[in-house]
Parts: sequence; structure tokens; C-alpha cells
Amino acid sequence: MAQHVAQPTATAPVLPAKLPIAAIAPWAVFFGILMLVLLYFVGAEQGATSVVSGAEVHEWVHDARHLLGFPCH
Repeated sequence: MAQHVAQPTATAPVLPAKLPIAAIAPWAVFFGILMLVLLYFVGAEQGATSVVSGAEVHEWVHDARHLLGFPCH
């Protein structure tokens, strides 16, 4: 009875595709600015620094304030 032994074969390593920085930078800037705007509305949109009059924005993001540790009462 013959035994067959599997021999390792040489394969080229798989390299991830390279993304150019120029393709990523505009999206990174866009999402960075978006996150800063959202952080402002969640963390500071009330009282003296209010951009939007009334309490609607405060009520919409009220639970997020508590979740992120911002005081609001």
C-alpha cells in the first residue's frame, strides 16, 4: 500500500491593495468635520452657545448627552 504525502508548494504572498492618500483624504476631512458638528450639537447646543433657538435640539440629543457624560441639568 503506497502512502501519498502532500508536498508544500511555493505560492506568492497575497498583498493588500494600496489605497492612495489622495483618495482617502477628502473623505477623512468630511467625516472629521461631520463628527465635530455632531459633537457640538450633542455637547454644547444649549444656553449661551446656542445656534438654534428653542429646546428642540436639546430634546433630540438629550439621551446622547447622558450617554457621553455631558451634563445638561
